[in-house]
Amino acid sequence: MDAYTKARELIDAAHAADPKKTADGRPAELVYADRVEAWVIRVVPEATALLRLAARAQHLERWSVPRTTFPEGKVGYLNWRRSLYVKQAARAKELLLQAGVASPEAEEVATWVSKTGLKANTGTQALEDSACLVFLENEIEEFAAQHADYTTEKFVDIIKKTWRKMSPVAQHAALGLNLPPGIAALVTAAVA
Repeated sequence: MDAYTKARELIDAAHAADPKKTADGRPAELVYADRVEAWVIRVVPEATALLRLAARAQHLERWSVPRTTFPEGKVGYLNWRRSLYVKQAARAKELLLQAGVASPEAEEVATWVSKTGLKANTGTQALEDSACLVFLENEIEEFAAQHADYTTEKFVDIIKKTWRKMSPVAQHAALGLNLPPGIAALVTAAVA
């Protein structure tokens, strides 16, 4: 077995420990990894095996640091996310090295997963694009239901922030998503 295959197995084994399950009983983070990798392949058709591994590590063991472990509010949320980027990047690097992936490649994956160089680093941008597309395609409806107290303006602002993080290729892909009418209207308002 080559190092990339072994790394994929280790990453997926870590995802399998996610206590949250999807409706079909699969670990939620494993489903998320499948979705991010699928979008990476669509956004970057020439995606390398290394970039695909990074896509699978995008939310590596995110479930192990609940949002509730940080203070409420925007500052707490941003600190939580930054801590996750660091933790997930270090864990991805650790698993890749354990699998026998060369150190420079494991470091590159850590850079991408940590969101370093967004807009400037193509690997980081590909992961961000894919994560944003997964959010819009698979998660925004549940997010909206969980935050029914948010105003329309707040939802539009969230989508605008998501949109700004995306490359033109990802924005184009997002416009082709088949979204529920209420969500589609929010996206239309955000990108107008």
